[in-house]
Amino acid sequence: MTIHPDFPQSPHSILNPDIRWFPADEAFSESSYDKLLPPLVHVLRKKVKAWRDSSYDGASNTSKSLLNWWFKTEHLLPKADGTTFLFQYYFAQCEAVETVIYLYDVVQVKDKYDLLRYDSSEAVSASMFDEEWRRFVIKMATGSGKTKVLSLILAWCYFHKLYELDSELARNFLIIAPNIIVLDRLRTDFDGLRIFFEDPVLPDNGHEGQNWQDDFQLTLHIQDDVNITRKTGNIFLTNIHRVYASNDVEPSFEDEDLTDYFLGKRPTGETTDSKVDLGDIVREIDELVVLNDEAHHIHDKSLAWFKSIEDIHNRLKQKDHFLSLQIDVTATPKHKNSAIFVQTVSDYPLVEAITQNVVKHPVLPDSASRAKLIKRQSAIFTEKYADYLNLGVEEWRKAYGEHEKLGKKAIMFAMTDDTKNCDEVAEYLEDNFPELKNSVLVIHTKNNGEISEASSKKAKEDLEILRKQANKIDGWDSPYKAIVSVMMLKEGWDVRNVTTIVGMRPYSAKSNILPEQTLGRGIRCMYPGSGSEEYVSVVGTDAFMDFVESIQKEGVELERRAMGEGTKPKTPLIVEVDNENTKKDLDKLDIRLPVLTPRIFRNYTNLEDLNPSAFWNKKIEYKQFSEEEKREIVFKDITTGEVKHTTILDSGAVTDYRNVIGYFTQTIMKDLNLFSGYDILYGKVKEFIQNFLFDKEIEIDDLNTLRNLSELEATRAVIETFNIKINELTVQDKGYAELKKDCIELRKTRPFTPKEQGYIIPKKSVFNKIIGDSQLELDFAHFLEGCDDIISYAKNYMAVNFRIDYANADGDISNYLPDFIVKKSENEIYIIETKGQEDLDVPLKMKRLKLWCKDVNESQNEIIFDYVFVDEENFYKYAPSSFEQLVNTFKKYKDE
Repeated sequence: MTIHPDFPQSPHSILNPDIRWFPADEAFSESSYDKLLPPLVHVLRKKVKAWRDSSYDGASNTSKSLLNWWFKTEHLLPKADGTTFLFQYYFAQCEAVETVIYLYDVVQVKDKYDLLRYDSSEAVSASMFDEEWRRFVIKMATGSGKTKVLSLILAWCYFHKLYELDSELARNFLIIAPNIIVLDRLRTDFDGLRIFFEDPVLPDNGHEGQNWQDDFQLTLHIQDDVNITRKTGNIFLTNIHRVYASNDVEPSFEDEDLTDYFLGKRPTGETTDSKVDLGDIVREIDELVVLNDEAHHIHDKSLAWFKSIEDIHNRLKQKDHFLSLQIDVTATPKHKNSAIFVQTVSDYPLVEAITQNVVKHPVLPDSASRAKLIKRQSAIFTEKYADYLNLGVEEWRKAYGEHEKLGKKAIMFAMTDDTKNCDEVAEYLEDNFPELKNSVLVIHTKNNGEISEASSKKAKEDLEILRKQANKIDGWDSPYKAIVSVMMLKEGWDVRNVTTIVGMRPYSAKSNILPEQTLGRGIRCMYPGSGSEEYVSVVGTDAFMDFVESIQKEGVELERRAMGEGTKPKTPLIVEVDNENTKKDLDKLDIRLPVLTPRIFRNYTNLEDLNPSAFWNKKIEYKQFSEEEKREIVFKDITTGEVKHTTILDSGAVTDYRNVIGYFTQTIMKDLNLFSGYDILYGKVKEFIQNFLFDKEIEIDDLNTLRNLSELEATRAVIETFNIKINELTVQDKGYAELKKDCIELRKTRPFTPKEQGYIIPKKSVFNKIIGDSQLELDFAHFLEGCDDIISYAKNYMAVNFRIDYANADGDISNYLPDFIVKKSENEIYIIETKGQEDLDVPLKMKRLKLWCKDVNESQNEIIFDYVFVDEENFYKYAPSSFEQLVNTFKKYKDE
């Protein structure tokens, strides 16, 4: 089945189970159910949706607090330029975490027998589960953020064990990687516990009564640097080969073989000694959670990977404990026969990730282009496959030029059938294409990605350099633009800039390689979060293409298009200055905009002047609750009034009002982007609650008061009153603005990738495209194109960086981006605001725009700046035929 017509484009949208991808009937005729769908997922999606809709009813207080923080709280994170951006987890990440928490916390799954109740295939039996402990597998497409899911689950386990008296989870974590490359990637995220603080994993201290950040005490141990210093609070980040032992000889830096050191040796069926015996570590701890990355390697209970985890569980059992939880994340949780692991509880398939532009769209040559490719009769490998290589280079070359405009380097990946041909292809590319001279990186592996025979010894330093070169190939400081290997690395090599894959090898079941893995190394987005469609071109022999096309049975639609010389590059929509258009006089079309110092600013020193006695707020009724109600703390969404969850306090619990006041204080500071003044504001909030919030005198440390503060009316009164009063006190207009030396020149705007939407090709703009965020904007751009009485115009894109500060309807400082800029003559420029439906901020924006024009005109006399407000109704009603007529007709906000 193709993707459901109602399937949302945004990866942040909640996905209804009824519109998720499901195989078409014909797919089942070619492959069995167990190879296409995880048997537990369909029922679990519906159960988790109902649970989500009930505001996580039945979960522990800790779980509810974390879920609400992660997925129902707005997170504005700082950017390098001092601005902020809205951080949101993908719904797929949310659903994966929710499912794990639901299974543990709500239905209390303890083993495989508990999981069997969710089987929708009626084909799953207990014998299909090899483990005796809790094991949940999360299936997520490559590039959809599996590491973020691991970080959230780790934090949840830690806090659950810390805050919930009956928790069976743990505060020690073993994170296992299959090879050195994956380990290096995980090290980047976990070193210094970076991911927990850069992402909003840890709630603010005071959030729902807990000191989350202060209580998050973990020590990271990497590989051999494992030193147990505490019984709890340890993260062991390790390659699998440090967990189990092997009879095989450890890879040597002097070996002829490069791959075992480069990738790290893979799991085998035997175990012996190794540098660090995890059994020794486990003897010293009583609780452990195992997190496996790229966990498709655990497909056989005879493998040392599985046996090592089993041994950990058994050792814990000897001490009357057990392995708390095993979480496996992978894009391809499949056995050798392609059957999906029955333990899979959450699934975000590749077809859905492509639809939501979380990953690139694979593009193949159309039949006409493919027919031109001939495998020649020759014993020389590069002669035999010259057509495929040449087409791959041509596609890469076109993509390279387009992405270079955006500051990105496109990478080509070529796969051969053995190391000799690998070297030959690298030589061919460097000798025949000048732009690839000294720019091809060769990685030797065997057909299955394991041991290879290299032609010479290499020192440890050389191998370290090789590893770094492969991981850093995206950057401009790397000289490499292409990689040639015997196979596409199965996992771990997670660069983003692969735009072209050239396959010159067949695949067989013996190789244990899946089409998802072949595409997986090339589908990570180069511009994550932009929402734009990105593409990876896949070129190869018939056998290779047949292999790639087999992924279609899993719903992935492979686009086919003309390729080769004379065809357009398949790249994201790019808006840039139209330098290549010789018909445009860019000097004449260019528009220069002055830059002014801010008028609106916040005077933080005024916080001391906050006077709660002068707020004159409406008093809130102070209610008297029963003893049972007092212990019931209800948390509601401040905007919707929806009950998020209810906390029942222990009857012997000692309440501390300071946590509540601290939470209000931090919430207010976050709403207003206040970075200092906590101590001052805390005292003001305390004074307001104690003396001025309620309609009677109260005891602030009374449990009945805390229960009143959890009521929506009281919560909203505290936060909204302080937001308004702080803005009134601290947000000020200087009364003037000064002209800066710098100015904005549209010709200097850097290229950027907008979301896929309607656009026109302009003749009167320095830009190559004018994007319309609405039909009104597109129609207005068409109108400007037809105006003979203007020189040029432009859409005011974010990349132009023309913004005006103003105080919004909430009294807070914000930035206003007008819609269009029009150059009527060499000494007249108009700023245009178009609007379909007016909101409360529109009059404030227009008032500020009027002041901006006044300030500019008073600061210089070379160019007169003016403004026009164009509302949708009157634009279509009066249909002006010239810009002069537009200016004379649309007078709203001119005289106000």
